[in-house]
Amino acid sequence: MQVTLQTVGVAHAAVLACLHAACFPPPEQWDEAAMASLLASPGATALLACQQAEPVGFILFRCIADEAEVLTLCVLPASRRHGVARCLVEQAQQEAARAGAERLFLEVSTHNQPASRLYEQAGFTRQGLRRRYYADGSDALVLASTLPNTPRA
Repeated sequence: MQVTLQTVGVAHAAVLACLHAACFPPPEQWDEAAMASLLASPGATALLACQQAEPVGFILFRCIADEAEVLTLCVLPASRRHGVARCLVEQAQQEAARAGAERLFLEVSTHNQPASRLYEQAGFTRQGLRRRYYADGSDALVLASTLPNTPRA
């Protein structure tokens, strides 16, 4: 199924919060106010993925100077394993590079093997480990992707 991506802002905070709530357990869910605050912060970009005009996932990342960080990525369970997350990650890498970032960082739970495989395939490598980083007590791998040298937009 075809995926379309669009850049969204504060006006879509409720949509992003609903998607986040459908993908994460209650202690890890970000509400509409949190989404709006992040979307309004300097350097923040959100890409919304839709299939047949229905929102199915998003990635939220922030670029500051020559570095970027994925703040969150989620895809509805019914839309997983269809390339949605891959499209979001690849587009975030391209947009971060255009914004002048040289590397894109993220954290992923050591328990999340599907996401770890996705990031490895997207060129991310391990940079470190954050012990007991998540609410469930799991560790986080700190990963980074070196971005292509792209002229700033």
